Amino acid sequence: MLDLKELPNGISLQVRVAPRSARSEIRGEHAGALKVTLTAPPADGEANAMLCELLAEALRVPKSAVQIKSGQRGRLKTLHVAGVSRAAVESLLEQRTR
Repeated sequence: MLDLKELPNGISLQVRVAPRSARSEIRGEHAGALKVTLTAPPADGEANAMLCELLAEALRVPKSAVQIKSGQRGRLKTLHVAGVSRAAVESLLEQRTR
């Protein structure tokens, strides 16, 4: 089950990133984290930027609403997303894993 935390202005969640993948996509849940594959390499923050863009687009929020709070250089990251609810993220996962 995905580890989501409700915040006063959005949510906090764990994301496990796999850079240099064949496709950029949200794959589902893995060990309590949202699994995301990205075509970008991890160098120069390219994968982090692509991650924020991908999640912002999927959750229909501005890119500035998605912030990486920890794990800038690792595969496991903690993100804060402003302006979304737990239900929105769960709905997204449900749609992507059908």
